[in-house]
Amino acid sequence: MTKAEKTRNFIVEKTAPIFNMKGYAGTSLNDITAATGLTKGSIYGNFANKDEVALAAFDYNLNNVSSRIEAEMNRQASIKDKLLVYIDIYQKFIDGSVSEGGCPVLNTAIDADDTHPKLRGRVLKAVLDWKNKIAKLVEAGIANKEINVNHNPEQIALTIIAMVEGGIMISKLTSKTEYWNLIMGSLKKYVDSLG
Repeated sequence: MTKAEKTRNFIVEKTAPIFNMKGYAGTSLNDITAATGLTKGSIYGNFANKDEVALAAFDYNLNNVSSRIEAEMNRQASIKDKLLVYIDIYQKFIDGSVSEGGCPVLNTAIDADDTHPKLRGRVLKAVLDWKNKIAKLVEAGIANKEINVNHNPEQIALTIIAMVEGGIMISKLTSKTEYWNLIMGSLKKYVDSLG
């Protein structure tokens, strides 16, 4: 890795939590320089503008979450257990042990929806990839007869995503983790009912 690549990675690692907590509009160049200890010239010597830093920070945050999900799914044998991994991993957003500031998909989707088309596009791709991954798991569960053939994989995928992201939003907004537990209890029942 070149010195420039190391510097870019350093900037992204240090700013990713800030973008996740404050959002694109709320993160200033002063925040970026304070987090990295670098000058504005150093930041702009490695990134063309704040947009590039924000996109790289989102990718970093998303990759952090995706790699944890993938690793945990690889430890599970059944399709239903693989689907339930989302509950365990996203629980860690509530306590802050996965990603400072919460879920980068939820945070960035809300932040960039009407304000930042490139960032919105990146989040949209992440959600569609997530939906497709869950749908493929459900299709595999149907093929191995773990999930009833009458279920619609896309509907299941969208329901799981909506329950997870909605659970995070409600729990974080109200500061009540018991709401997360109630919603995830419903999600577990939903996944169990797919058989």
